[in-house]
Amino acid sequence: MAPPKVFLTGATGYIGGDVLYAVTQAHPDWQVSALVRSKEKAVKVVSEYPKVRIVEGDLDSAAAIEEEVKNADIVFNCADCDHVASATAIAKGAAHHTPEKPLWLIHTSGTGILTVEDFRTNTWGLERAKQHDDWDGVDELLNLPDDSLHRNVDKIIIGAAQRAPDRVKVAIVCPPTIYGPGRGPGNQKSAQAYWLAAAVLKRKKGFLVGEGKNIWHQVHVQDLSDLFSRLGEAAAAGGGNATWNDKGYYLAENGPFVWGDIQRVVAKTAYEKKLIPSPEVEPLSDAQVTELNNFGLYSWGSSSRGHSYRGKKLLGWSPNKPSLLDHIPSIVDLEAKELGLA
Repeated sequence: MAPPKVFLTGATGYIGGDVLYAVTQAHPDWQVSALVRSKEKAVKVVSEYPKVRIVEGDLDSAAAIEEEVKNADIVFNCADCDHVASATAIAKGAAHHTPEKPLWLIHTSGTGILTVEDFRTNTWGLERAKQHDDWDGVDELLNLPDDSLHRNVDKIIIGAAQRAPDRVKVAIVCPPTIYGPGRGPGNQKSAQAYWLAAAVLKRKKGFLVGEGKNIWHQVHVQDLSDLFSRLGEAAAAGGGNATWNDKGYYLAENGPFVWGDIQRVVAKTAYEKKLIPSPEVEPLSDAQVTELNNFGLYSWGSSSRGHSYRGKKLLGWSPNKPSLLDHIPSIVDLEAKELGLA
């Protein structure tokens, strides 16, 4: 059997870069092409991954994306999960496939899709009772309300499979708060907890968003890539033990945490490192949080509770990296260095 042709978006991003690393390490024979938007970035990718074929273009390069998807066996869509034009181009490329040569499409969403109650009520920092899971609750995940974050793009991808289930096989990977050092050729750091550390260091004082009782789940970026890798291997085996399409939704998490705990530990850690004068946290108003970061209320104040069973049961996915809490000292160090405080 010839090695599969793989097309990857987001190669210089945090998730996509780590997926590129994991997949090429495990399968050096796979024929990988990557969408890269600038000459400088392309040079960087090729210097680290000489066998990767560069597709010059960005997420709006619809014709190039459609053509690559048409010719690929497996697509890892790891770029912006809110980009409608690229998802539409991927769906168009998918439509060229046949039952004899289906497309295996592994798409990245995000558990922001589970925060709809916070946005509807515009209330933040609260513990919410609602919990999701990707085993018994998979139908619900595939049919979340239209006003959920990322849902418009999820629907485009799901729709490609619904129109031609014999030709298009979709798995949606939905990570929560991601952390840890990426191994890709571009951006190697995440957002939520890193933005929090930067905000605390800049204002010289810790804070809470509302009561700080809201819960999210967590995944280390290298554990996340392992799930993508396993789905890629299942795809290369004609589907393998993975489930696709109407059962093709994979929450990718390794346990819950309370955002208030993280907010307190960031302040305590920054204080212990003599970067701020006190370990205390103060509750901030919504307006104050937004002033610190435009996405602050969502990033640190929303609730997203989704349990991952599918990857673990079917693919033997076993996330084992240290927790977000364990990573706080290195996150504070990194942000202090970037702010010129270390």
